[in-house]
Amino acid sequence: MATFRQRKSGYWQAIVRRKGYPDGSKTFPTKADAERWARDVESKMDKGIFMSTTEAESTTLHEALERYEREVSALKKGRGPESVRLRRWKADPLASRMLASIRGSDLAAYRDRRLNEGMSNNSVRLELSLIGHVFTIAAKEWGMEGLANPAARIRKPSPAKARDRRLMPGEEGRLMESLAACKSSYMRPLAALALETAMRQGELLRLRWADVDLKRRTAALSDTKNGDARVVPLSTTAVAILEALPTSIDGQVFPISQSLVVQAWGHAMKRAGIEDLRFHDLRHEATSRLFEKGFNPMEAASVTGHKTLQMLKRYTHLRAEDLAQKLG
Repeated sequence: MATFRQRKSGYWQAIVRRKGYPDGSKTFPTKADAERWARDVESKMDKGIFMSTTEAESTTLHEALERYEREVSALKKGRGPESVRLRRWKADPLASRMLASIRGSDLAAYRDRRLNEGMSNNSVRLELSLIGHVFTIAAKEWGMEGLANPAARIRKPSPAKARDRRLMPGEEGRLMESLAACKSSYMRPLAALALETAMRQGELLRLRWADVDLKRRTAALSDTKNGDARVVPLSTTAVAILEALPTSIDGQVFPISQSLVVQAWGHAMKRAGIEDLRFHDLRHEATSRLFEKGFNPMEAASVTGHKTLQMLKRYTHLRAEDLAQKLG
């Protein structure tokens, strides 16, 4: 049986106690509102479908974001970029709100505001995806089963068109010449090996000499983006690149940081006069070259590590003029 009491503020508090359920209470402007809420809670208890939202009503989004950062984000490989998005969310006015009070309309307003500020569709999609996962984790793992996910109820900005950037004639030579002029002598071989193996930047930077077998011409990757280990075959050119590298004390093939690579890459592109070329585009280029060499999809996937043909297709852009030559 629910009980009701009027507080000094004039608001009415409804209290529902029932054996087998946690005590629930909520405050409303009028007694009629309090009675309506209590009836709804008791009805759900009768049907066995009641889920408490008490914790969600006493936890702010900021608190949830901090817990998510400690327990979830810290375990991710992509925690660097995600930490930036978490800081952005924690600085937003919505962060002071209780989880249970945040509605789809709030996130829709956030979406529109961020887009109007000039943020790209993909950046906003990632921010909304993050906040949606925070709500999912809260409901599934933090005991807030009754918490609805507002991110699941709004339209997401259209995804960005897949990049189809490949090296243009003459760009590879200018690229390598410019990278050779970098302060770090590792930049040129890093890019050259990316073109030969289709390995991701992170995979190359985590590669250790213990994982490389130059005699068998293989590189074993245990720490990949999708979590699956794979063995990458090495071309004779790739072997030559590795043989020319010095052996570092810490066992890393490329003992340089990602931040150094990002900075050096930007400077190298300016020196070379190359526009709109990202390091990851080398993976696009390398994957396309595998098909141009005659690899079938399964063979290419075993090299690149793509799990599905659709994912592989996204990184594969064959030149129409090359296909025309095959047609005769």
